[in-house]
Amino acid sequence: MIDHLAASGSRRLNPAGRAPRHPMINIHRIISLDHAGLEPYRTLRRPLEHRQQGIFVAEGEKVVRRLLDSTLRLRSVLLCPEWFERFGPALNSGHQGPVDVFLADRALLRQIIGYNLHQGIMALAEVPPEPDLRSLPSAHVVVALDALHHAENVGVVVRNAAALGAHAILAGETAASPYLRRAVRNSMGAVFHLPIFHPPSLSTLLRSLVESWGTRLIAADAGGTTLLEEAEFGGNVCVIVGNEQEGVSPELLSLCAVRVRVPMERGTDSLNVGSALAVILYGIREYRRRTGEHHLR
Repeated sequence: MIDHLAASGSRRLNPAGRAPRHPMINIHRIISLDHAGLEPYRTLRRPLEHRQQGIFVAEGEKVVRRLLDSTLRLRSVLLCPEWFERFGPALNSGHQGPVDVFLADRALLRQIIGYNLHQGIMALAEVPPEPDLRSLPSAHVVVALDALHHAENVGVVVRNAAALGAHAILAGETAASPYLRRAVRNSMGAVFHLPIFHPPSLSTLLRSLVESWGTRLIAADAGGTTLLEEAEFGGNVCVIVGNEQEGVSPELLSLCAVRVRVPMERGTDSLNVGSALAVILYGIREYRRRTGEHHLR
């Protein structure tokens, strides 16, 4: 059951005695989760359905705010009334187009995932169209995900890639999508500003990059024979990070020009995939600074 409010969107009156207007949003006060518009929020644990529909869910104040600041198409927002007081102007900015706003008490929102993880605010948006590889700049650096299964790790990888100047993410067919809810959350919204490719065959795409762009494929490999400070990172580069347990697959390792490892001390044999990528991307940036090649950005 819902009480569908008018497009004015609020029962509060302004000093002139008129209800403030929100022409770009349709506000619904929710007292039950049965409303059809809430279906994507009720299927958070069925990510395949979201991927098939080309949608994703963002949660938490910072991530939702960064979504609103992006160019991605917003469909709806599910939030507590107190959050609407803060987000109303951004929702009504107009660049997103009409948006459904569902207002519900925290106790009702908590029923969606069982606890108050999303801080009382979630949003539904459309996955952007697949980008064109030809849009990549010269001397680009891209990051490929090979069988990286955990969405949380994918989110951290995306955040680090964006922060350290990578130009795109290639999410292989065996990797978790960066648009999974937990990946979006752990990326802290960085996924909204980085081109994401979902190739049906990562190995085919990588071969194409080598043949068409002269891209050097570099594996992040704890067992690699080349130390980070000894590697060359000029031209077009693709850094491949692999599975949390097994690393980069043998098939993709066979395509790589070099297998880079980060030197470590005190008997540590490996780093978390996000940490390892961050170190390598920083190493690439420093290499290009020293050699005078164009900065990653």
